[in-house]
Amino acid sequence: MTTIRRWVYGRWFVPIVSGLLIIGSFIASGVAGSDFRGLDTTTLLADALMIAAAVVAGAPIVKKAVDALLIRHIGIDLLVSVAAIGAIIIGNYWEAAAVTFLFAIGHALEAATLNKTRSALAELVAVAPDVAVVMRDGEQVEIDAGAVRQGEIVLVKNGAKVPVDGQVVAGSGALDEASITGESIPVEKNKGDQVFAGTISRGGFLHVLATGIGADTTLARIIHRVEEAQDAKAHTQSFIDRFSAWYTPAIMLLALVAGLITGDLVLALTLLVIGCPGALVISIPVAIVAGIGRAARNGILIKGGEYLETSAKIDVVAVDKTGTLTEGRPELTDVVVLDPSMSRAEVLSFAAGGEAGSEHPLARPILEAAADEGVRYDTPESVTPVAGKGLKAQVEGHRVLIGNQALLDEFGVDDDNAAQRAADEFARQGKTPMIIAVDSRVAGVIAVADTIRADAPEMVARLHEAGVKKVVMLTGDVQLVAEAVAAKTGVDEVRASMLPEDKLDAVTEFQRQGHTVAMVGDGVNDAPALATADIGVAMGAAGSAVAVETADIALIGDDLLRLPEAIGLAKRTVSVMRQNIAIAMITVLALLAGVFAGGVTMSIGMLVHEGSVLVVILNAMRLMRRRGGAPRSAQAAAASIRGEDGLGDADRDTDRDTDRDTVKA
Repeated sequence: MTTIRRWVYGRWFVPIVSGLLIIGSFIASGVAGSDFRGLDTTTLLADALMIAAAVVAGAPIVKKAVDALLIRHIGIDLLVSVAAIGAIIIGNYWEAAAVTFLFAIGHALEAATLNKTRSALAELVAVAPDVAVVMRDGEQVEIDAGAVRQGEIVLVKNGAKVPVDGQVVAGSGALDEASITGESIPVEKNKGDQVFAGTISRGGFLHVLATGIGADTTLARIIHRVEEAQDAKAHTQSFIDRFSAWYTPAIMLLALVAGLITGDLVLALTLLVIGCPGALVISIPVAIVAGIGRAARNGILIKGGEYLETSAKIDVVAVDKTGTLTEGRPELTDVVVLDPSMSRAEVLSFAAGGEAGSEHPLARPILEAAADEGVRYDTPESVTPVAGKGLKAQVEGHRVLIGNQALLDEFGVDDDNAAQRAADEFARQGKTPMIIAVDSRVAGVIAVADTIRADAPEMVARLHEAGVKKVVMLTGDVQLVAEAVAAKTGVDEVRASMLPEDKLDAVTEFQRQGHTVAMVGDGVNDAPALATADIGVAMGAAGSAVAVETADIALIGDDLLRLPEAIGLAKRTVSVMRQNIAIAMITVLALLAGVFAGGVTMSIGMLVHEGSVLVVILNAMRLMRRRGGAPRSAQAAAASIRGEDGLGDADRDTDRDTDRDTVKA
C-alpha cells in the first residue's frame, strides 16, 4: 500500500495517466462504432478521453495558477491554464490535452533533473551516520548517532562511520574523509588527531572523545550551508524573477490584442502557450544548484548564488602569509647573542619565558626549541601584547621585551644597531626575526622560519590562468620577509607591516579602483578585511565552525588549489547561466515569429518549449562533471587534510597575523 501511495503522489503519476488517456483517445477514434440516437459513440468516447487527459494533467496546473493569483502573482501556470481551458471551450480537445500533458512532463523532468543536480547534498546526507558505539559503564553500547553525549568515548571500528566530531584518545586507523574534504585518500589517525562525523574507517580501531555532536558536527554544518546556498538567489536570478513578473502579463496582453485584431481565438491561445518563459525561469536556479553542488563535492562551500556569481568577477586576490602561503609550521632556526654577559641558553630561556604566556602561533617553535635543548624557563607573571610591535612580559622579576626595533624605542632600550642589522639579515633570508631585550639591555635576536607551501606557487599560477589579474600578499610581517616569500611564490604585490585596519584599507583601495576583491583568511582572523572584501574565503573550514558559518566561500581541507578551482567553477557557472538565458529567449522569439508566420500550432509550440526547458537543464548539468586537474601527491594531500601545521585548533583560531604581525606574521 505504501508503494502504491508513493507512486500515486510521485512526480510521474500525472504525466503517465494523462498519456495513457491520450493513447486511449487515439485508439477509440480509430475504432469503427455504431450510432446511438444519431450520435457517433466512438467520437464521443475519444473526445471524453482527450478531455479527461487534459483535466488530469491540467488540474494541478490550474490549482497552482489559482494559488498564485491569491497572492497576486501571475505566472506561467496561469498562461497554460487559460490556454488549455480556452482550447476545450472551442473544441480543440487534442490541443488542450497536448499542452497540459507536455507541461506536466516538463515539470516532472525539471523536478527529476533538479534532484540530480542536488545530488551533492543528497550524498552528504547519505553519509551521515545512523548509529554509534559508545562506552557506558565499562561496556560497549550501540545507540542512535544523535543520542551520543558530549564528552563520551565513541568506538570506531573498521568499516564504520564516525558518528561525531572528536579527538582520538586511543588506537590508530585510517579514515576516508572524502565526504568532508573532497579527498579520497585515506588519512592515518593516531592519538591526538581530529576526526569528523561522516568519515568512514578503512582500517584500525579508534577511541574518539566526542567534542561535536548532532547539529554541531562539521558534516551537519556543511549540509546546512549547502542546503541554504542552493536555495539562495543570484543577482541574475533576482532580475529574471522581476522580468517574469511583467513579462507574463505582457504575453497575456499580446494574446488578447492579437485575438481581438485577427478574430482568431486559436491564435490568441497559441500565443499564451508559446510565450511561456519556463526555460527562462529555470535557467538560473538550475545552474546555481549544479555549480554549488559540484563545488561541494570538491570540498568548496559557496554560501549562495550571489557569491557564486560575484566570484566569477574576482580579479584581485588578497592573501595573508602565515598559514596560507606558508605551512604555518615554523621552527626556530637561529639564536644570536648580543649581550656578552649572557649565554645562548639564557637568551632562549628569556624568550621562551615571555612566549609561554602568548597565544601567537610563533610562540610554539620557541617553546619547542627550548624543550628540545633542555633549556629551563619560568612561566611569566604577566604578558602584555603591544600592537604591531611585539610583547612585554615579566619573567623572574625581569622585564622581557620580544619584538622589533619600534618596541625597543617605545620602552627606551638603547641599541647600537647590531640587533637591527641581525634582524635585517634574517629577514633577507626569509626568516622572521625577533629582538630580545631584558630590562634595559638588548640580549639577542632569534629567528623563526616558516616553510612555504609546496602548492603555493601553483596556486598563484592557476589564479592567473583563471583570470585573476593580481595576487597581493597582505601581511603583518616585515617587508624583507614578505618579499622573500613573494619571490618564491610568484605573488604580484607585497604589502607588509600591516595591522588589521591596514588590510581593510588595502581591500577598500582595490575596490575603489574598480576591482572585485577576494580576501583569503581563516574566517576569524582579519575579520575587517574579510567582511569588507567582495568575497571572503576561509581556509581549512573543516577545523573551524566559524569559517563554515561566516565565510562567503569555505575551502575544506586547507588545500590552496581549491581557490583557483572555485573561481574557475564560478566562471563556468555564470557562462552556463548566460547560455541558458540565450537559449530560452531565442526559443520564445523563434516560436512567436513562427506563430505569426503560420505553421506553429499550440501543441508543437509546447513541445518545442518543453524541449528548450530540458536543453537548459541538461546544459546546466554539464557543471556536475568533474574537470581534471593536476592532482596533489598523496602525502601532501594527507598532510593538508590532517592539518599537520604544528598548531592545535585553538592556535589556528587565534590571530595569526595581528597585533604582532610586524614582527612575526
